[in-house]
Amino acid sequence: MKGEIQSHHHRTTPKIVLLVTILFALLIIISLYNPFLSQPLLIFSRTTSSSSSSSSDEAVVAVEEDDPAIGSSTAEICDIFTGEWVPNPRAPYYTNKTCWAIHEHQNCMKYGRPDTDFMKWRWKPDGCELPLFNPAQFLELVRGKSMAFVGDSVARNQMQSMICLLSRVEYPIDVSHTSNQQYMRWRYVTYNFTLANFWTPHLVKSAETDPNGPTKTGLFSLHLDEADDRWLSEAEEFDYLIVSAGHWFYRPLVFHEGGKIVGCHFCLLENVPDLTKFYGYRKAFRTAFKAINGLKNYKGITYLRTFAPSHFEGGIWNQGGNCVRTRPFQSNETALADENLELYMIQVEEFRKAEQEARERGLKYRLLDTTQATLMRPDGHPSRYGHWPHEKVTLYNDCVHWCLPGPIDTWSDFLLEMLKTEGRRSREEKLRFSDRKLKA
Repeated sequence: MKGEIQSHHHRTTPKIVLLVTILFALLIIISLYNPFLSQPLLIFSRTTSSSSSSSSDEAVVAVEEDDPAIGSSTAEICDIFTGEWVPNPRAPYYTNKTCWAIHEHQNCMKYGRPDTDFMKWRWKPDGCELPLFNPAQFLELVRGKSMAFVGDSVARNQMQSMICLLSRVEYPIDVSHTSNQQYMRWRYVTYNFTLANFWTPHLVKSAETDPNGPTKTGLFSLHLDEADDRWLSEAEEFDYLIVSAGHWFYRPLVFHEGGKIVGCHFCLLENVPDLTKFYGYRKAFRTAFKAINGLKNYKGITYLRTFAPSHFEGGIWNQGGNCVRTRPFQSNETALADENLELYMIQVEEFRKAEQEARERGLKYRLLDTTQATLMRPDGHPSRYGHWPHEKVTLYNDCVHWCLPGPIDTWSDFLLEMLKTEGRRSREEKLRFSDRKLKA
């Protein structure tokens, strides 16, 4: 009897081992080929550069895997745009000494900003984690693709932030078609990835018709039914368009439609009705989105990067206003309201309409909703630290743009997370849209 039991044991043991081995192999294969069951290891590589080879390099060039904000992912359903700013003592991940892409007026540390805590925060969504930006992972995801920032100087500010974040892996080369700094292109050779910016502060065709205007800040004519061809003519070349606009609509504007003046915003012209900036803002986004949807060969993803509120206190931008806070707001200390809320709602409403129309063509729109997180960062602006105190320049306190390093580095955290979940979202949308068509 004992011999029979031993014989049976010898016969079954290899089968159990084989079965366990097969199951283990299947689990490994599934985890490798299903991007939603696991995240790749976040490993940063570093290339040498003439602009960042100093031994006194202060930037953190690698992020440890035990950081809870690194390597984790928003696997569960979570609104990554609602949350709080929490301390991140390991930041920043680059400095003004290691990144050459920082515009002088956003180079706060160079020009003597005394505090540094504004660089040491990360965004923590309610109910999940938002991984910090991983440059190597981002560049792998966009390998062979191209991305354009379409908007004003805050859009350029965002692109410069991304270049600095990516500098831990590679610096791009200048492949611009022009010497005009408002239309730059950069290529990451190793990844065949191109970044570009298109200066278009109103998104539509516009021109300054009076350098003084009623407020001494210029008077601009906007053709609200004509998208600015300086970006539209090249939009089809790009896989990703990141569209934004806002602060230039505060200046005096004259609105044209159908070749005729239909109204204005604070133009103070005789017999021209004041339709307010909100009218022009809505029409500008409607025209821009309509133009994108009308492009024959555009197959990319359009992101609306929502309005980034300014933080002037004690006056408006040219009447002594300033931003001197040194800590973020908590969510219960501020709220989107008044003009900021109106501008935000206009953007989102026009975005939703365009998104629905785009779906008929198989085009994708995504909402890069940075407004709430940005509203909570009154401490992140250059203020007076965009030039030397002794310089005789006419520059107002800057509470519109953002210090680099600074809060808008988080916009790349958002964007990378959206890119990582794009495949899943696209499949879900395709299924929902197909279901609606079947029911119709």
